[in-house]
Amino acid sequence: MVSFFVCLAVLVIGGFLYSKVVERIMRPTNDPTPAVSKADGVDYMVLPKWKVFLIELLNIAGTGPIFGALMGAVFGPCVFLWVVLGSIFAGGVHDYMSGMMSIRNGGKSIPEITGRYMGKGVLQVMRVFSVVLLILVGAVFVTSPAMLLEYIIPQIPVIGWVLIILAYYLIACFMPIDKVIGRLYPIFGVVLIVMAVGVIGGIMIGGYTIPEIQIADLHPTGESVWPFMFITVACGAVSGFHSTQAPIMARCVETERESRFIFYGAMIAEGIIALIWAAAGVAFYDSTGGLLNALNSLGQSGVVYDISVGVMGAVGGILAVLGVVICPITSGDTAFRSARLIISDWFHIDQSTIKRRLMITIPLLLVGGILTQMDFTILWRYFSWSNQFLAAIVLWTAAVYLTVHARRKIYSFACAIPATFMSAVTCAYILQAKEGLSLSATFSNTAGIIFAVVCLAVFLGTSMRGTTKQRLLGAASDEDADDEPLKASAISPDSSVD
Repeated sequence: MVSFFVCLAVLVIGGFLYSKVVERIMRPTNDPTPAVSKADGVDYMVLPKWKVFLIELLNIAGTGPIFGALMGAVFGPCVFLWVVLGSIFAGGVHDYMSGMMSIRNGGKSIPEITGRYMGKGVLQVMRVFSVVLLILVGAVFVTSPAMLLEYIIPQIPVIGWVLIILAYYLIACFMPIDKVIGRLYPIFGVVLIVMAVGVIGGIMIGGYTIPEIQIADLHPTGESVWPFMFITVACGAVSGFHSTQAPIMARCVETERESRFIFYGAMIAEGIIALIWAAAGVAFYDSTGGLLNALNSLGQSGVVYDISVGVMGAVGGILAVLGVVICPITSGDTAFRSARLIISDWFHIDQSTIKRRLMITIPLLLVGGILTQMDFTILWRYFSWSNQFLAAIVLWTAAVYLTVHARRKIYSFACAIPATFMSAVTCAYILQAKEGLSLSATFSNTAGIIFAVVCLAVFLGTSMRGTTKQRLLGAASDEDADDEPLKASAISPDSSVD
């Protein structure tokens, strides 16, 4: 149990200190944010900082830090290290940079930002990839809460709950952000936090033993920690999905100085939730073998229900399960909302009228509803890999961004190092995973490392020579590059970081 509390302390203190370092690199300005300069009463509007933080937490949390952490805990308490280090040096950096880049690019969605810094080819790929990922996320976050709700009210079958959740998503996606999301999510955020505290409190009071960290692979079937654990944990350490959510809140932030608390802080809070559920999983079932057996027999939703009722009793368990239900639902609707915004940015569709918002939202929900009929385990695996692959792309984009704006290019390594790591992980995974190419571990892991080294070499050979900066300076006056040029302060060397 000592390891758990040490990891918790490191996560909180380390996140606080390193977020200051990253903020210093970005040097927030007093320039008007999109919430102020582009206020439209629908997607762009100023909301209080505390409310934006809670909405961001609900947007990014989903079932990732719960389901992902439980499945990651099957590898043993070594998962604690990845949650802590990943959240501080990869996830927090990724989320903060996503939010800040969106703010400084007029609230643009992440594909538009990656296209600006990585080229038009990447722009087109990212537009398609991001929409596909968000639909997958939406489908995952319909299926998982529907299965949990069936445990609470078995009179309504899963398909019934799916239809109810999709109906809610329709309303939340096209309504102005302050009408549904802005009013309900802060309350749900408090429920989510209370639920996590209740679970870990029940584990401690109930006399369960949280095992100490071992630098060993304790997976019962011998599945390798590298690269599988790093993909499985998903949102609990770093998540590309978060970059698709950041622009939603970037359009509601009053000043850039709020970004550290909102974006980096929400990732650290999610890391804490993941740490709690990983600890609860191995403690409640007494071993990684017991946890794996429970996951195989009960499914992820059943395990969450089992742990919640077991450590908190019937009433507390229902409250905990409701917290877990709220978590994915409040990410699913914003996943579809984000997909709507990406498509509207892509095809320049004005979103000021309900008709135009519904024109995009309804087809997205229909596709998501069809995908809910797929096997959940397969759906989760594809989501997990595409999620982490997107994180690698966004981290590389942020690294390039820093070479353009930072006076000291070495600052870009705050993003380039985790980007290199995630490139190796995602490449190695898709080559050897069953849902990938099923190649040998030796070949896949070697190829993953080579791929990451090549990515780093390309980054050093282009961005660090200043070629990207020259291209962007030229693109600022090119109407094809964007319909709204970068702010002069964002390009000028005078605004670079120290």
